[in-house]
Amino acid sequence: MAPMSARNPETETTHRAGFACFVGRPNAGKSTLTNALVGQKVAITSNRPQTTRHTVRGIVHRPDAQLVLVDTPGLHKPRTLLGERLNDVVRTTWAEVDVIGFCLPADEKLGPGDRFIAKELAGIKKTPKVAIVTKTDLVDSKTLAEQLIAIDRLGTELGMEWQEIVPVSAVGGKQVQLVADLLVPLLPESPPLYPEGDLTDEPEQVMVAELIREAALEGVRDELPHSIAVVVEEMIPRENRPADKPLLDIHANVYIERPSQKGIIIGPKGQRLKEVGTKSRKHIEALLGTPVFLDLHVKVAKDWQRDPKQLRKLGF
Repeated sequence: MAPMSARNPETETTHRAGFACFVGRPNAGKSTLTNALVGQKVAITSNRPQTTRHTVRGIVHRPDAQLVLVDTPGLHKPRTLLGERLNDVVRTTWAEVDVIGFCLPADEKLGPGDRFIAKELAGIKKTPKVAIVTKTDLVDSKTLAEQLIAIDRLGTELGMEWQEIVPVSAVGGKQVQLVADLLVPLLPESPPLYPEGDLTDEPEQVMVAELIREAALEGVRDELPHSIAVVVEEMIPRENRPADKPLLDIHANVYIERPSQKGIIIGPKGQRLKEVGTKSRKHIEALLGTPVFLDLHVKVAKDWQRDPKQLRKLGF
């Protein structure tokens, strides 16, 4: 490091701003890491694969930088038109960001899916890549060391240089800030891109729909996660309420693909749908900062994942 007297005073106040993208297999911890860095829930999380369907931008504000996190769906072998579209979203995003963070869980050995993504990344020559080893709270130090070595070797095999390899536990809050510290220097010099205080540029209606879908995903059978979509039809303030007691009416439809799935979502005597409403309403109220009346309806959109017209209607 240059002595203090030799440093250019201008470099001390350089501000950086740009886009970083987290990629990885489904359920690699991308959304959890995004939320931990932003300090608030901006991406939905679930132990189901393919939870993220939109690229969510979480914005990290620092005195020296603004780091805009683009959270993409997990790249996977598509079985439906929806799957193909999600993969297209990932590849388009990769081409437009300033730095790519490749998330690899510490508790799973590198598999064909990781190698498939790494090969694609190796083809993107100009964009710097950081390997982020997630879920370190789930393994001992020996397993973690083996994973770090395996990731280093993977880069060498593919002729790809990792700018950094960093272990992190987003759930345990370990080394989360270090991830930001390593990504920021790889961003271009720039004034802030978003106003101070903005945490995401995702429209509120989309975020509300995602929070409802997250609640609906919990505890359903394995065949159902891909079949659930949520559309918020309207969000309107209740009329004639006192100024100090506002209420926001939210009307949303939960779509599934087959009539037989309706009972799974609604549950006996409507109990399950009621739980989905109660759980998601708490998160929605925290997000919007206002009391909410949530009106949920379950509708069938036959085979929507394979139907271009239905996909457009549901926002894909």
